[in-house]
Amino acid sequence: MSTKNQKLLKSLLNNPNRIKSKQQAKQLHAQFLKYNTNPESSLHSSTLISIYSNLNLLNDTLLLFNTLLSPPVLAWKSIVRCYTSNGLCTLALSSFNKMRESGVYPDHNVFPSVLKSCALLKDFKLGECVHGCVITLGMDFDLYTGNALLNMYAKFHALVVDGNVFDEMTHRRKFELMGCVRKVFERMPNRDVVSWNTVIAGNAQNGMYGEALTMIRKMGNADLKPDSFTLSTVLPIFAENGDVSKGKEIHGYTIRNGFDVDVFIGSSLIDMYAKCSRVDDSHRVFNLLPHRDSISWNSIIAGSVQNGQFDQGLKLFRQMLKNKITPRHVTFSSIMPACAHLTTLHLGKQLHGYIVRFRFDHNAYIASSLVDMYAKCGQIRIARWIFDKMEQHDTVSWTAIIMGCALHGCAREAVNLFEQMELEGVKPNYVAFVAVLMGCSHAGLVDEGWRYFYSMTQNYGIAPGIEHYTAIADLLGRAGKLEEAYEFISKMHIEPTGSVWSSLLAACRVHKNVELAEKVAEKLFIADPHHMGAYILMSNIYSAARRWKDAARLRIAMKRKGMRKTPAFSWVEVKNKIHGFVAGDKSHPSNEKIKIALKELQEKMEQEGYIPDASEVLHDLEEEQKIDLLWSHSERLAIAFAMISTPPGTAIRVTKNIRVCIDCHTAIKYISKVVGREIVVRDNSRFHHFANGGCSCADYW
Repeated sequence: MSTKNQKLLKSLLNNPNRIKSKQQAKQLHAQFLKYNTNPESSLHSSTLISIYSNLNLLNDTLLLFNTLLSPPVLAWKSIVRCYTSNGLCTLALSSFNKMRESGVYPDHNVFPSVLKSCALLKDFKLGECVHGCVITLGMDFDLYTGNALLNMYAKFHALVVDGNVFDEMTHRRKFELMGCVRKVFERMPNRDVVSWNTVIAGNAQNGMYGEALTMIRKMGNADLKPDSFTLSTVLPIFAENGDVSKGKEIHGYTIRNGFDVDVFIGSSLIDMYAKCSRVDDSHRVFNLLPHRDSISWNSIIAGSVQNGQFDQGLKLFRQMLKNKITPRHVTFSSIMPACAHLTTLHLGKQLHGYIVRFRFDHNAYIASSLVDMYAKCGQIRIARWIFDKMEQHDTVSWTAIIMGCALHGCAREAVNLFEQMELEGVKPNYVAFVAVLMGCSHAGLVDEGWRYFYSMTQNYGIAPGIEHYTAIADLLGRAGKLEEAYEFISKMHIEPTGSVWSSLLAACRVHKNVELAEKVAEKLFIADPHHMGAYILMSNIYSAARRWKDAARLRIAMKRKGMRKTPAFSWVEVKNKIHGFVAGDKSHPSNEKIKIALKELQEKMEQEGYIPDASEVLHDLEEEQKIDLLWSHSERLAIAFAMISTPPGTAIRVTKNIRVCIDCHTAIKYISKVVGREIVVRDNSRFHHFANGGCSCADYW
């Protein structure tokens, strides 16, 4: 072997980090075998083992390791690390024990992999034993071993917080583990950025935001600069507390130190601004990112949807696909609520297709989002089919299907599902009780509603919130128990909001109780002086009672306060396009055809016995004029347009922004009969499924 080759071989063995690929490692190994005359071959073999281990080549590492009669500590360290990197933690710990049995003392390079294996095995007691060994050998003062200890205890703590492991541990145990992290940290003579980041992240994940921020300040005092991980850990704290001013300070720091181009930091900033309701700032951060990955795309999509920018969220999702960024499962969970809110069934179906193609349909959270989307788009049968296909049901999936059934008036089914959930040992949460109470309300199940309301507190320790009180008030109001509802609201344990009183005021209108309505309206105006719906409801109540002066007085008060009534609006999806209509709308390109279709419908319906009810046309007009107004209601225009634009027998799905009036409800029952179609109408409180002259609500809504 030439002197030049010998020098190169020796240089590579002395600087193993220069070997970057399996091919290079194999060439070096071959040269070593060919020209090995060095008495230190055991040491060089260990170096080769270390190279194979660094490249995560387990088989090659094992083959060479097994040729050594007395492996030195470097060889043991390499085999332990390689086993750990490949997830073979039991074998890693077994090798660690064999090393000690062979009389080789572990050095500071061995323990990080051993401690990582303990964390991966979720074996807290074993981790404590290894910690004891670290202290005995005096390795706890080593920086990397200390960081490995911090990381292990932090991971044990995260398992307790998640509740996936250590279910028997109490709340106190969680803080004991965080205490272990702090003790290890305080005993470390030297700390680097990794050490500080581990403790800061632990505090933040435990909700100890003040401590996390204090640690960041102490980190600065120790002459260490926060890195991208530190900043991405602290930004969610400000997002959680809605503290946009402190978040902006961090944003300024990232710009001054060049972190603003970091995708991870950018995603955290997008998320922070979105959660502080500053979604425009989220868009600015996103647009300034030089490179965008799936996480940053998901952050901006989720931020847009969470802030009510549903169309923007869908637009961004399409741009993401155009940019050839593969969506993650979280992306679909973020975008599905946009389809649910906009009731765009064709987009929801397209997303469902993507989900199946990307094989996310078995993800429980995505499946729950699909259940919710289909239910809110009027397809409760498909929602139930997806739910039944799920292998396991958690609280989220149960709540989604119960809420879906409640919205569609399938109250008994909602109640049965709730009871089935309890039987299967899944604990209902706050939202699940809102769902089942809503189901009871839509079907007049008063006794069941009271039972669930009391069960929530007595059996599950869930304090009733505004949504639960509103559901009970609505339940009693719909059932005609107006005085009982008034007394219930008056004795609430929390201050009633406008929404609670509003549900009772709506019931007063249905049951024509003007006297109680005035008392309720007085309370409502105090609770929420700018509640426009209260003025409109009360004005309509006065108009229905022919108290025109009182109705006019309220309308004048609305004008004085700058309030404008939201016009009745309906929209229908035809050939993948949304068509919107307002009451009396003549602007649609198909207006003449719609008028002809409505005239034909009117004749057929009257032949079937339909008699218009103009009692809810709250204007001082002639009867004929009132009937003309009824036929120009937005949902009728939408239905007529769908009829002339789709093949016979096609189901029609209409969404309306306010409650369907009594006459329209009656008229649509007749329309479903004379045209032989299913018509699904979603108003501001529930779905109505019209078919063969009947409605799923059984005229109780």
